[in-house]
Amino acid sequence: MPATEKDLADDAPWKKIQQNTFTRWCNEHLKTVNKRVADLQLDLSDGLRLISLLEVLSQKKMYRKYHARPTFRQMKLENVSVALEFLDRENIKLVSI
Repeated sequence: MPATEKDLADDAPWKKIQQNTFTRWCNEHLKTVNKRVADLQLDLSDGLRLISLLEVLSQKKMYRKYHARPTFRQMKLENVSVALEFLDRENIKLVSI
């Protein structure tokens, strides 16, 4: 059965529910390091909160250095790459994302 445009819309109710649930889950873990996420797309885009979340969940530090104050797009992308490399080294597979 093909998905309707309404089901695929950015403001579809099920997407909002999933987004809010994941945001609350992230904040529950990030509060141990005094950080929080308001908007998933914006707040995870520089990689810093993503790295913090991974460190809290794994109770390990990143294997590589990352930019603590990324100012350029390249620095933000490198931080996200550090997080993804960490997942790869820990043999954590991302599925259905």
